[in-house]
Amino acid sequence: MTIQDPRPDSLPRRVWESVQRDELPPQTDQGRMKLVMNNLVLHIHPSKVAKPTLKFTYTWGLGGLAILLMMILAVTGVMLMFVYTPTPDSAYNDMLALKTEVWFGQLIRNLHHWSGNLMIVVAFLHMLRVFYTGGFRPPREFTWVLGIVLLLLVVAANFTGYLLPWDQLAYWAVTVGTSLLDYVPLIGPAISRLILGGPEVGAPTLTNFFGLHVAIIPLTMMGIISFHIWRVRKDTLSIPRNLDDAPLTRVEKVTTVPHLVSIEFVFALVMVALILLWSAWIDAPLEEAANPDHSPNPAKAAWYFMGLQELLLHFHPVFGAIVVPGLALASLAILPYLRFDLDAEGIWFRSRKGRQTAKLGALVGLIATPTLVLLPDRPARTATQPANHYQQQLGTAGGPVADADSLLQAGATHLWRVGVRSPAERVHAAGSGVHSADGDRRGLSRREHGADVALGGALAWTAHSSHRFRGAGSSSWPGARQGWRSWVRPAG
Repeated sequence: MTIQDPRPDSLPRRVWESVQRDELPPQTDQGRMKLVMNNLVLHIHPSKVAKPTLKFTYTWGLGGLAILLMMILAVTGVMLMFVYTPTPDSAYNDMLALKTEVWFGQLIRNLHHWSGNLMIVVAFLHMLRVFYTGGFRPPREFTWVLGIVLLLLVVAANFTGYLLPWDQLAYWAVTVGTSLLDYVPLIGPAISRLILGGPEVGAPTLTNFFGLHVAIIPLTMMGIISFHIWRVRKDTLSIPRNLDDAPLTRVEKVTTVPHLVSIEFVFALVMVALILLWSAWIDAPLEEAANPDHSPNPAKAAWYFMGLQELLLHFHPVFGAIVVPGLALASLAILPYLRFDLDAEGIWFRSRKGRQTAKLGALVGLIATPTLVLLPDRPARTATQPANHYQQQLGTAGGPVADADSLLQAGATHLWRVGVRSPAERVHAAGSGVHSADGDRRGLSRREHGADVALGGALAWTAHSSHRFRGAGSSSWPGARQGWRSWVRPAG
């Protein structure tokens, strides 16, 4: 008995059916569900979703936007790898070549840069949305923890990519950022040296950051994202409710195709268009080539680490850089495992009181932030007043500081009195961290900045030339000395 070939007679049709086995477009709900289950991309969705979860103002599409940004970063990152060499001699020139020699090179870099920065914002807002709607409640506790890990990985991916242009902005931001690791008890200095490939930012650092940025962190993120999406699918989304609605006992469900997929597709098109417009209009920042011998005044960490840098101005580094962030992360991780009322799940801000508190907090923030920014500067000081202040605190013998030489001597005295214990403190003392940033916080003038930088320069200069601090990084003291020469003038 001969078995008939059930395939169509048309060869093109047989080829198409070998690739796409389901009917397109599907005509029935069963066909739509089957399409989702059999499609490589669509199968990350359930075949049906709760209809209330399609409400855009509940999720704001933040989770899907994060995945879209990850795809943009992967595509643009691979394209940039063809024209980038991770060496100090070539990295900056490659950035210039992207702008002047490579077709659409600047646009690709802009897309990669702004998508990476937006990824941090979107991931943070996504976690806020989950928090404020109670989406971390059982059985989604571990999904929340995975989200925290992904947020940290997104920050790490941005930070490792920050150094790759090898310009002044990147070099000194990474110098300030990595100096925080020295304050981690016991293992901090070892971790810092491992990441940097030595005692300071240099060619090994660039190689290490490149490997982390293009391989280790992306692969780790893709693995955790896959697990995170699978857990979201298995645990289902929380169901949005109005404040006075009773918990739903039965929820209407609709097929993923076309109800959810059509929304995702339109949202993705709109966001890609907006990102393209922004990238075409605003270039990614690029300053002059990295110069280890000249630090900007003040040197700033990357924008997502500025909060930590500000904490260092008010608290001991161990407390500001380790204890506060560590407690915050631990509190977020343990939050879903605490006992609480489950009736508020799916309700924005939980209750009327919660909504009032949120509105009050937003109002205070909108008023306080511009007010603090616009507050008048403090009265000007002379360039030698900070040194005199340090002399009074240290009980230094001799008269007040009157000129630049005395300012240097006061800084040296400060060094020998308090001691400098770690490379991070040397960098901060050199004016690239605490001194200059502290002057910026107080709203000091350009000349007043110079006084603080000069003190830092004195510290670093003496540290570099002394046997006691022979391990001082060679990149810290010349920059501080240059700042001292450039900004400080004898008091008149």
